[in-house]
Amino acid sequence: MFNQLQPVPTDPILGLMTEYKADNNPKKVDLSVGVYKNEQGDTPVLAAVKKAEEYRLNNEQSKAYLGMAGDVRFNEAMTNLLFGEHDVVKSGRVKTAQTPGGTGSLRVAAEFIARCNPTAKVWVTNPTWANHISIFNAAGLQVEEFPYFDFDTMGLKFDQTVETLSKVPAGDIVLLHACCHNPSGMDLNLEQWQTVADIAKQQGFTILIDSAYQGFGEGLNEDAAGLRLLASQVEEMIVCSSCSKNFGLYRDRIGAISIIGTDPAKAEIAFSVALGVIRAIYSMPPAHGADIVATILSSQELTSLWHQELDEMRTRINGLRSFVVDKFKEKGVPGNFDFIAKQNGMFSFLGIDKESIATLKKDYSIYIVGSSRVNVAGVNDSNADYLADALAKVLNK
Repeated sequence: MFNQLQPVPTDPILGLMTEYKADNNPKKVDLSVGVYKNEQGDTPVLAAVKKAEEYRLNNEQSKAYLGMAGDVRFNEAMTNLLFGEHDVVKSGRVKTAQTPGGTGSLRVAAEFIARCNPTAKVWVTNPTWANHISIFNAAGLQVEEFPYFDFDTMGLKFDQTVETLSKVPAGDIVLLHACCHNPSGMDLNLEQWQTVADIAKQQGFTILIDSAYQGFGEGLNEDAAGLRLLASQVEEMIVCSSCSKNFGLYRDRIGAISIIGTDPAKAEIAFSVALGVIRAIYSMPPAHGADIVATILSSQELTSLWHQELDEMRTRINGLRSFVVDKFKEKGVPGNFDFIAKQNGMFSFLGIDKESIATLKKDYSIYIVGSSRVNVAGVNDSNADYLADALAKVLNK
């Protein structure tokens, strides 16, 4: 059976991660992997997480299964974090289940969509997180792209977005990023979110929100404003969320899927189908990450500490954006990179060609994804000059 198999190409980002680890250059710079890094280049465990883990270690009473929906406290806390004091919560129209990471929630969503409508097409932004396409294809769903990011202006192609979405039929799915668009860093404003809501109501397609970076853009509530606006106006919606970034729980794989129905009864039916999907994929989610998040969000002291740490991460990222732009100007890097300071989250495109990206890796041990997407959080005081000097030399050739 195995003799007929052909090797699967390594994921480009994971491949760069392996190359970076094997690189002996003391000046090497990793701008490829999408994890938050502090000034020392580390991805630390948050103090709020440490305190919650200590509490868990001393108070855990059982290792029994959680059940298919996972930790009830976590699900309630994530529902409140995403939707706040929203009518969909008060009316019982939203149901949430714990999943193994944001990727796990997207895979559950994909299989759920396939059960609802196996011929549905999933429309994603061009570009989008590369794994989106693989996840939905794995569930047997066809993926289409709609215009979103403009590499010429380093802004949005919103007129073309509207033109394409206005032709998406009922029964299809449109995937949008709640905030901190990965990989472009370009987000919709509230007026544009309203336009999308109007089109969704007119066309009858279903919106799927990927909320992986809540709190990394402008703030916890500000970053949820678009999905909350949509939730107030559409009858059905799916939200996939992750705690990897805002809680720093990358390796603990904790996320959630939230389903909004037209009324509580229909939401309950849809949720039962989602639980059937979960049962068939992994049966029960792991407990650790969910308990940590639930413990933090149920404690005023730990919530306050977490807010402080999240604010520090967001402030660092936003400050780095302006810092990078100024450093590029100082070192004479050709081109206008002002757009970087106007974007949100960890990612931006530099807009440089693949040959330059290859030269940066070969000659300077600077690792950048082939699309020119960079993780801004990978920049710090100790490598900024080296990065800018290298870019100036390579791009001025």
